[in-house]
Amino acid sequence: MPVRELITKLVAFETVSRHSNLALIDFIRDYLDGFGIRSSLVLNAAGDKANLYATIGPAVPGGVVLSGHTDVVPVDGQPWSSEPFTLVEREGRLYGRGTCDMKSFCAIVLALVPQMGKLQRPIHLAFSYDEEVGCQGAPSLIRALLENVPRPAAVIVGEPTNMQLVTAHKGITTLKTSVTGHEAHSSQLHRGVSAVMTSARLITFLDDLARRRQEVRPRDPGFEPDFTTVHVGVIRGGTAVNIISRHCEFIWDIRNIPGDEPQDLLTQFQTFCRQKVEPAMQAIAPETGIRTEVFAQAPALRHEPDSAAAQLVKTLLGKAATHKVPYAAEAGQFQEAGLPTVICGPGSIDQAHQPDEFITLQQVEAGMQFIRRLIAHLSGRN
Repeated sequence: MPVRELITKLVAFETVSRHSNLALIDFIRDYLDGFGIRSSLVLNAAGDKANLYATIGPAVPGGVVLSGHTDVVPVDGQPWSSEPFTLVEREGRLYGRGTCDMKSFCAIVLALVPQMGKLQRPIHLAFSYDEEVGCQGAPSLIRALLENVPRPAAVIVGEPTNMQLVTAHKGITTLKTSVTGHEAHSSQLHRGVSAVMTSARLITFLDDLARRRQEVRPRDPGFEPDFTTVHVGVIRGGTAVNIISRHCEFIWDIRNIPGDEPQDLLTQFQTFCRQKVEPAMQAIAPETGIRTEVFAQAPALRHEPDSAAAQLVKTLLGKAATHKVPYAAEAGQFQEAGLPTVICGPGSIDQAHQPDEFITLQQVEAGMQFIRRLIAHLSGRN
């Protein structure tokens, strides 16, 4: 099937992370079945989402994993100029949700499956769910690969890098802090504990903590920004302007450079909550308190420019330059499992998650050429 048709079909599946991805996974399974390729699924606990993996070529060690995620971010509230889940071509660009991040990479790999008939070392396909909500699907997929396929020599994660070799990315920890206050009339502040105002104090502490860390911690000049960041993205709380709020919660993330562990920041935050904030709250109302939970976490990808994966991609690209990116990806999870891993894929991260997301036809062709060179390499033709 031509790559343009495959991109069209994959984009048409509305695999926003809050929805199931099973229809897309079934399509890929049927497509691979048409070439006599058996695939396996790793379902989530609810059974409504699945990772897929498959081996093409001989069952021997030393193959290459091509990894991509099947979910996309929402389009809610974005001013698209065309239907997000219908592929549209304009002026050398393919528009649609996921064209850049990262269904075009998956389509490129699938389109070239017919050319993988003479591999001497295997290509392992690995398509995950829920990357966009904290890389939640990849751990079970990686475990299944390690248990069921001959050990690969390298992993290439096809996130959009403009076909540049990326050897490091930041880690991410996503957290939710819930504050329980004590209600009273807003004219009687001494009788209540405001969950909203307490949350504001905690958020200010996080901002100050991040700024201090920026000043005193080592930086990694390959990243932009070149330091660990803390960001609060969502806050919800309160009932009315004249009621001291009982409940407030905020969702925040830590994006850490490799080697700067997020647990250190979390420990400082929790110590501040326990020692500086909760005692005064509970002196007014014992039932008040602060609870923080981690609901998604993915490690950073460490810079390993001489790994087997990096050396392979340098050979395929014909250039030795390496890059680092500030976003998080599943690459760090593969590396943490002991597999040499890099990121290299078509499209620009500048277009990811945007309204009118697109990939250029030039980048699609560059991705095709890259996978063709990989096939030739694993077939012993170069």
